[in-house]
Amino acid sequence: MREKHPLAGQTVRLQEGIGKFVQGNDAGGAEFVVEDWADNVLGRSVWAADGNPAALEYALRTATSGKPVPIDNNAVYGKVGWFGHIVHDSEIVRE
Repeated sequence: MREKHPLAGQTVRLQEGIGKFVQGNDAGGAEFVVEDWADNVLGRSVWAADGNPAALEYALRTATSGKPVPIDNNAVYGKVGWFGHIVHDSEIVRE
């Protein structure tokens, strides 16, 4: 397990143009409450999280996104409303 994500517990905005979440809402521009690095939350890499709905959604969204997303373990778990989602750290707006 690595140290908590530096934005853990904070509400951030996601970059525009990063695709849609499964329920059809745009991910871009959404307020995202950061919980921690996805591998800390899931107990393993997002790429090895077979059967996890958030990991599946992440794979589908990033595969169809207009913006390329690095394939590494810098995935972040958090919530938009009641739903848990995974985004890449580079998809978080930093001001």
